[in-house]
Amino acid sequence: MIENDENINLEHSDSLTKVGGMYKEWFLDYASYVILERAVPDLMDGLKPVQRRILHSMFDLEDGRYNKVANVVGHTMQYHPHGDASISDAMVQVGQKELLIDMQGNWGNIYTGDKAAASRYIEARLSKFALEVVFNPKTTDWQLSYDGRKKEPIHLPVKFPLLLAQGAEGIAVGLSTKILPHNFNELINGSINYLKGRSFKLFPDFQTGGSIDIKNYNDGNRGGRVKVRALVEKYDKNIIIIKEIPYGTTTASLIESVIKASEKGKIKIKKIEDNTSSDVEVLVYLPSGSSMQKSIDSLYAFTQCEVSISPLCCIISDNKPQFIGVRDILKISTDNTKGLLKKELEIQLNELESQWHTISLERIFIENRIYRNIEEKITWDDVLSTIDKGLEPFKKNLKRNVTVDDIKKLTEIPIRKISKFDLNKVKEKLTNIEVNIEEVKNNLNHIVDYTIQYFTHLKKHYGKEKKRKTIIEEFDDLDKKKISIKNQKLYVNKEEGFIGTALKKNDFVSDCSDLDDVIVFTKDGIMKVVKVDSKVFIGKDILHVSLFNSESKQKIYNLIYTDGKKGTSFIKRFKVSGVIRDKDYNLTQGKELSKILYFSVNNINEADVVTVYLRKKPSLRKKDKFEQDFGDLIIKGRDSKGNIVTKDSIRKVSYKSRDSISKKDNEVKNIEVKDEQQVSNGSDETQTSLKF
Repeated sequence: MIENDENINLEHSDSLTKVGGMYKEWFLDYASYVILERAVPDLMDGLKPVQRRILHSMFDLEDGRYNKVANVVGHTMQYHPHGDASISDAMVQVGQKELLIDMQGNWGNIYTGDKAAASRYIEARLSKFALEVVFNPKTTDWQLSYDGRKKEPIHLPVKFPLLLAQGAEGIAVGLSTKILPHNFNELINGSINYLKGRSFKLFPDFQTGGSIDIKNYNDGNRGGRVKVRALVEKYDKNIIIIKEIPYGTTTASLIESVIKASEKGKIKIKKIEDNTSSDVEVLVYLPSGSSMQKSIDSLYAFTQCEVSISPLCCIISDNKPQFIGVRDILKISTDNTKGLLKKELEIQLNELESQWHTISLERIFIENRIYRNIEEKITWDDVLSTIDKGLEPFKKNLKRNVTVDDIKKLTEIPIRKISKFDLNKVKEKLTNIEVNIEEVKNNLNHIVDYTIQYFTHLKKHYGKEKKRKTIIEEFDDLDKKKISIKNQKLYVNKEEGFIGTALKKNDFVSDCSDLDDVIVFTKDGIMKVVKVDSKVFIGKDILHVSLFNSESKQKIYNLIYTDGKKGTSFIKRFKVSGVIRDKDYNLTQGKELSKILYFSVNNINEADVVTVYLRKKPSLRKKDKFEQDFGDLIIKGRDSKGNIVTKDSIRKVSYKSRDSISKKDNEVKNIEVKDEQQVSNGSDETQTSLKF
């Protein structure tokens, strides 16, 4: 029995799927499904599957009247294998773009972030633009729905760069996309310029307005970045008004960011009001005596009044995700539009020629009284053969061969139609059809010009109210450290080696903000730059503490140190520029028991003069003291070894005087200090290179 159980367990274990197999068989399938069927839009029509199915369902229900959104959602569930909530949310998002759907009822507010009413309370229908641009069953390729009961479009025949007009955002498995919306008229102008062989540029345009800095847009590719700002203006003496908000934010999130900045002391405000309805109106009340410009700068620096957006143009093309730029998307979309227009013309030409052929046959059949020849025919074959013989002399004037189906249709002509036959009207009808045929053929021969006319028509009929809302401008760089309010105090405990804002019982250093950096020097020759915090351990016996800011670049540090316990003493004069936060820099040669004998800080045009005292020895024949002028030294980097002061043991070094260095001498002695390259210490906050 035991052997049998073991065999059973072994057989069972052999059938188990290992994690690696699960990954290959299931996870990759799921990832592929999410990418292709849910999160990323298709390049051909610019739609995600749920959006495509919603629009197709609305076209099914289209009768010119509004439909309950709940009814549209229910109809869409015939094509979409997910719940009603996801469909209604996607429909609201499409509707809020104000391009494809005419809305009725409370569809939410893109400014405040208020949600739409329940789907049973709001109504929708396709816009005139959507009916003209998005649908044409004759040029649509179809596939079976998920359950095989219905046919749904593989792609909708969209004759417009819809993807760039609406934008798209989605997170898949290991992949995401973020395509920013662009201006309606600018897209059409870009398509026309492309068709004419001219260059063009495209930049984002947002419904929420504001302003945008596009110098790093990078055509919407990976690695690009744009800055978007709210429209912030002076409203009254102590009131700031926010009229437009950045893309991706709401007045609620913006106000929350302002309140948090106020709590952290980044900006001083009395209160904030949100009066937004159809237009954005957020009032920020400032305390009396506040600087209006500094407060506005603080809003841009520390709140969502300025946001940074990283576009990522990922689309589905040939059933695979691809990364391309917005100009390439426009080119492909324009070519697709041209192809669809050509296909429509070819279908129209075929229909016109078929119509001309049918009317011509009827004319011949009635005008030449061929119908009389079949009156005495008994069999059906005789009837068809007789009509065919009667048409024979006229076949050379037709545009295509006469088929059996054509002859059968002639036999179905009612007597009433034959009796009321009007040759002049028929000739006029055929002439009109011939004119239309020639026009269609001409359009086919000049398909590029025809496509340009089509885009011009769209711009004329639908582009009047679609002016650019987002202003393109170049932003000034904001120095957050300069803007931030010095609302904290920095203290130091030199003996124990601590600095911070919480050491109120220790020595005061300076006012500061939590964005400031601090440079610290210790007696054992260690230099370190850290961020302001409540309490930071540096190392015992601190020599010097100061804020590390733009002014620090102009400071010159004077140093005399002993190399080891009984080593040679060196002197150097150096600058500190680029550093890595929280890294220990050894200003000596790193030998054990090396120590600083003298340390001071000068302005660029100053230099200390010190007196060096040597330890008395019987063998010491020279003077036991001498002067050393730091102004005689060349300014080097912090890693420099320095010049030898003496090989004898130094008893002490004392300050004597501070002399001014002439401008000429200073230019000769100063050399540019090479900054270190930035590296990460594991924190996003500390990855910024501190270069001034």
